[in-house]
Amino acid sequence: MAGKTLENVEALEVITYDGERFWVGPTSEDELASIIAQGGRRGQIYKDLRDLRDRYADLVRQRFPNIKRRVSGYNLDELLPENGFNVARALVGSEGTCAVTLAAKVRLVSSPAKRVVLVLGYDDIYVAADAVPEYMRFDPIAIEGLDRRIIRGLQARGLRAEEIALLPRGDAWVVMEFGGATVEQATAKAQAASDYFSSRPQGPVPTTWIVPDAALQKRIWSIRETGASATQLSIDPDVPDPQVGWEDAAVDPARLGDYLRAFQALVDSYGYTTSLFGHFGDGCVHARITFDLRTEEGVQKFRAFTREAAQLVVDYGGSLSGEHGDGQAKAEFLPIMFGEELMEALHQFKAIWDPRNRLNPGKLVHAYRIDENLRMGPDYKPVELITKLKFISQEGDGFQRAVERCVGTGKCRTLKGGTMCPSYRATRDERFSTRGRSRLFWEMLQGDVVKDGWRSEEVKEALDTCLACKGCKSDCPTHTDIASYKAEFLSHFYESQRRPRQALTMGRIGDWAPLAGRVPWLANFFTQTPGIKRVAKQLGGVAQSRDLPRFAPHRFRQLHERDRTTEAPKPKGRVILWVDTFCEHFHPEIAIAAAQVIRHAAFEPVLPERPLCCGRPLYDFGYLDQARGKLLAILDSIGDQLVDEKNGVVGLVGLEPGCLSVFKDELLKFFPDDPRAQALASKTRLLGDFLVEVGYQPPTFEADVLVHTHCHQKSLFGAKGDRLLLERMGARAQFLDSGCCGMAGSFGFNPDHEELSRAVGEEVLLPAVRKQSKETVILTNGFSCREQIRQGTGREVMHLAQLLALAHQKSAGAQSEPFSAMSVVSEVENVS
Repeated sequence: MAGKTLENVEALEVITYDGERFWVGPTSEDELASIIAQGGRRGQIYKDLRDLRDRYADLVRQRFPNIKRRVSGYNLDELLPENGFNVARALVGSEGTCAVTLAAKVRLVSSPAKRVVLVLGYDDIYVAADAVPEYMRFDPIAIEGLDRRIIRGLQARGLRAEEIALLPRGDAWVVMEFGGATVEQATAKAQAASDYFSSRPQGPVPTTWIVPDAALQKRIWSIRETGASATQLSIDPDVPDPQVGWEDAAVDPARLGDYLRAFQALVDSYGYTTSLFGHFGDGCVHARITFDLRTEEGVQKFRAFTREAAQLVVDYGGSLSGEHGDGQAKAEFLPIMFGEELMEALHQFKAIWDPRNRLNPGKLVHAYRIDENLRMGPDYKPVELITKLKFISQEGDGFQRAVERCVGTGKCRTLKGGTMCPSYRATRDERFSTRGRSRLFWEMLQGDVVKDGWRSEEVKEALDTCLACKGCKSDCPTHTDIASYKAEFLSHFYESQRRPRQALTMGRIGDWAPLAGRVPWLANFFTQTPGIKRVAKQLGGVAQSRDLPRFAPHRFRQLHERDRTTEAPKPKGRVILWVDTFCEHFHPEIAIAAAQVIRHAAFEPVLPERPLCCGRPLYDFGYLDQARGKLLAILDSIGDQLVDEKNGVVGLVGLEPGCLSVFKDELLKFFPDDPRAQALASKTRLLGDFLVEVGYQPPTFEADVLVHTHCHQKSLFGAKGDRLLLERMGARAQFLDSGCCGMAGSFGFNPDHEELSRAVGEEVLLPAVRKQSKETVILTNGFSCREQIRQGTGREVMHLAQLLALAHQKSAGAQSEPFSAMSVVSEVENVS
């Protein structure tokens, strides 16, 4: 739809290596003469470019591939008179080898307001590619092809199963996207294409599926987005990891099917396997191939294959690179594409701008060999580390293998949508992205750049801004899990370093809160009294502008028995109600509401015999030994109840996503082979999910509800249960795509993190809350999320349990007494 970048660049402001700064763009012959006449460095550059054009114009016209996605080499064709001597477009895609771009004037491309997708299913990827000219007849804005290996790889990992099940029958798929001002316009285009292919006059007839729903389209696209990266590591130890050593070659789209057949034959002849996917409308193909780069023999085989692959692309009139540029991976073989005479022209183009070869040397021209500087070549050092968490996966075990999951895709650098990566979004600092942190871990393990191992201050600094939101665990296509890596690193770092004050106050809250909760009035005296609370915050390492939560007058366990009702129906079974530290000591009204709602669902909530703590805050300060001890105590206390199904306990239901995420994630990293841990992980549910599973029907409660979903809930549980319950209630719910709230447990209370914490909240969440009317219910299940909203907007916030309980109260017409100990927020007093 939009074409290549260079088609949309009007002018560039550049600076040369020796400091000359000027604007470049299309240049008429009169302007060219004038610039040359002015002399100076700029005039000399333009004169040399004109002379270069004049010498090589005919050869450029003959040898440059006439295809949509020719990205290889420098754009010498843009200097031709028929192209207006466009110096700006000649520099586009020069990969930082000629000049540094300071500013760009670009053409805006109209993006259709509505999109509709048509999915076509074929027996194989080759016949799917044969039909590209037919796809183009219907003016789609995207044509993406996807072969079976991507799908099989996702299935083997248990990923995107629901999305894959939606695909029409086939073993290869083409996703066509159509745009229009309205859904109806876009649908009409998709329908016309579907009708044609359903009764195709010649060639295989594909299965078809039109997808007008935007949310469903997003799920379909997620297969394409996730598949390539998620299958980047091999799950077979005898098969090398698929590599991107031959990516993005492009040919004439009309010849794509034949090219793919020939390419697959070449792959097979070398004994490799590959997946095939890409931008079929542009003839641009991605191929992740199982190159063995860990041995000298494997590298030589890789070189031989790449040379043949380059020749194959040229034989089909294509370009070695059709998207990401040549860099080092392709540049050695550019002479196959351009010939020696044109390669000399490319060398001269580089020399005109950068005569001393200082800008990004070794790329595009005067190139490094493709097997130089391999990240994981024959000299790669496997590192065996003893870790406290067990990093186990289908792709291989160990901390190094976990770090290798990151292949630099860069989805963590997106600035909106999803959760990952809040610290990068707020700072725009690469170190604070999932990719940047993963790279630092990799350098730490290699020891060449980051030399201090577990004591590295560089790694520690990058991790200090990590909110441990677990967004990368779910949003990252390779599921790079920085939160776990951070906890592991800190556990070793603090073996030789002193922990900060926050470690004792915030990290060990599960240890001291039960003591303070026995005398809540005394605890509140120190944390809530003006003047005194300032000293308490300073001693505790808490930002002065943050409000410390107030201890409730009574702990939940004190209120639990008196809140039991006699009207509850005979229970269908029992569930362990997991009451976290925050609900036990700060907001018992939430746990009381949850207990009553569970009884309304005809189940009996039971508590562990003694108070227990999951230890969630401990991970933020590397207290892994203490965290493991708490989890072992939990398994010893309730593990057997969950393993033995005869006792009527059907599972564990909790209220705080951050705490329950421990049972889904860290628990299995500590005790991967313990059946009690496996039972607890598999039977842990958030309240909303549990209620939906048991068929609970809440009372009608029509209200406007703005929902922010806790990061750990998004990552490990999802919000499907909450959505269904709100729908069944008749609530008008809006689920924010708000990323992380920014408080993230103790993170936002830290004086060093407060500014970043607020900046993360201001990305989406806090402005969205401020826009709501007073009658709108603000809903979130996370304690830290509620604190961020309260302290950032002044609005009161409800937990799902409270909203459900309030619905029951209003349904019963109870007006004489407020619901248990629940503080009904002022914003819902007018909702009926």
